[in-house]
Amino acid sequence: MDEKQKNNNDKKKQYILLTVLGVLIIVLAGIAYLFMMNTDKIDDKELAYTELINEINEGNIEKIEMTVGSTTAKIKLKGVEEEKTTIIPSTQAFVELIQQKLEDGNEFEFIQKPTNVFVTISTTLFSLLPTLLLVALIVLFFKMQGLGDKGKVYDSETIKSKVKFDDVAGLDEEKHEMIEIVDFLKNPERFNKMGAKIPRGVLLCGQPGTGKTLIAKAIAGEANVPFISMSGSEFIEMFAGLGASRVRKLFEKARKVSPCIIFIDEIDAIGSRRTSSSGAESENNQTLNQLLVEMDGFDTDETIIVLAATNRPEMLDKALLRPGRFDRRITIGLPDMRGREEILKIHAKGKKFAEDVNLKSIAEDTAGFTGAELANILNESAIIATINEHEAITNKDIEEAVKKVTVGLEKQSRVISEKDKKLTAYHEAGHAIVSSQLETQKGVKEVSIIPRGLAGGYTMYKSDEDKYYISKTEMEEKLVALLGGRAAEKIVLNDISTGASNDIEVATGIAKNMITKYGMSESLGPISINTEQDPYELQMLGEKFGDAIGAEVKILLDNAYIRAQKLIHENRDKLDRVAEALLEKEVISAEEFQELLAR
Repeated sequence: MDEKQKNNNDKKKQYILLTVLGVLIIVLAGIAYLFMMNTDKIDDKELAYTELINEINEGNIEKIEMTVGSTTAKIKLKGVEEEKTTIIPSTQAFVELIQQKLEDGNEFEFIQKPTNVFVTISTTLFSLLPTLLLVALIVLFFKMQGLGDKGKVYDSETIKSKVKFDDVAGLDEEKHEMIEIVDFLKNPERFNKMGAKIPRGVLLCGQPGTGKTLIAKAIAGEANVPFISMSGSEFIEMFAGLGASRVRKLFEKARKVSPCIIFIDEIDAIGSRRTSSSGAESENNQTLNQLLVEMDGFDTDETIIVLAATNRPEMLDKALLRPGRFDRRITIGLPDMRGREEILKIHAKGKKFAEDVNLKSIAEDTAGFTGAELANILNESAIIATINEHEAITNKDIEEAVKKVTVGLEKQSRVISEKDKKLTAYHEAGHAIVSSQLETQKGVKEVSIIPRGLAGGYTMYKSDEDKYYISKTEMEEKLVALLGGRAAEKIVLNDISTGASNDIEVATGIAKNMITKYGMSESLGPISINTEQDPYELQMLGEKFGDAIGAEVKILLDNAYIRAQKLIHENRDKLDRVAEALLEKEVISAEEFQELLAR
């Protein structure tokens, strides 16, 4: 039985235990209810025990009826139709008294019914209910303590046919670093002879979808050693101390199968900076402290490497990042054009493409895409080709997949009024015209007024260039292009709409980053303020500084809006031609757009 199946069985046992406990409580409660319903009901007119003795002594009793083992008796008085109920303090003493009265010549009927088996069982179970619940809770507690033994273990036979380095594309330098780790695990003696120590940990950083987990799988497949995988969120539980317990058991398991690899995905869930807070933060601190101790407590003869992945390395505790714990930090960036082509080739395996499909051309048009996004595009294109009953995936299917992934699903069925259609046409034409007049902005690839996702229309740009740095001029012109739609609405329709809300949001974010992150303000100078990491950083600089930042952001946006309006005025004839074409065709390609500009 493999580790995954074992963990599933453990979970099933826990679910069964909880289910049995719940059913037991419900059954016992039902039995108690039935017991109370079926036992002798006490009449509203209850006869006190002392009054019963007096009535017996005076000879006013016609019949006494009770069940063996019961503490209540039904009393029938002479001349009274309704029976009364009496609670008997001592059943044995009462029976002896009745027998004595009958021997003395008192005439009344005394009936003793045999014990009801159902009532006896339900009474016994009801009395044992607290004990059974306590035992069930104790068993459940120990079972929950056993949850500390987490972590999926994949032995060399299990992972032999899984991901290898050949399945990882676009990360040549990162793979080279990982090949060294694999050599450490395969031939530790070779490095020990030179006096080199095996790295304790390797931290993989990068945006979501860049291939961090994929590299970890490839290392496991290449090293041919046991691989223990666990997510950072799996350490956190509602029980205090369970996170630290899981860390201990994880490393105990690793020592037993050394040499091996421990992979902790999303380590920022437990590795974030320690605080002095109580409650959940205190539990996280305890888990992190145990991880620090375990990583620093390896014996020299233990060959254990900890791989960890995170999207937010800035959130990690400094003690976790020091040499001796995570010796290497590998940042995995977005793939370049050649890398994207290699990634597309890998994910194109098993798919049937038409002759017009050129993976290199797709790679050129997808600058800034992650490996996961590229894989998703090819998968979506295969789905679209299947739905359209194509014999193979065409270039048009891939273009539709790119739009679906980046912009959203096309909504042809949405009914749009002529007024909204005209507003959208001029808005998108404004983006396209303004962008075409800006030297640093990308060329227009397609303009559409067909709704996609939450957008009423869109303007797609060519992304055939990998950029690693962005100049101030380019960012300023990006603001102008973003506000081109709002400027066109204002000039042509003499009104503005909510359609520019996302453009304004993006533009404001860019302007704030220019001032507070990239130091592009001439008056404030090269200064960086990160309020996300330290909310009080801006307060330390004073209120006047915050006001100055707001004023600088407003100046950038105002200047961009003025420039966008100026470009719209200067190219009003082109704007009208593009808007009219959009109202007629709904979609304009790059070639059609250039033809309209040159007309």
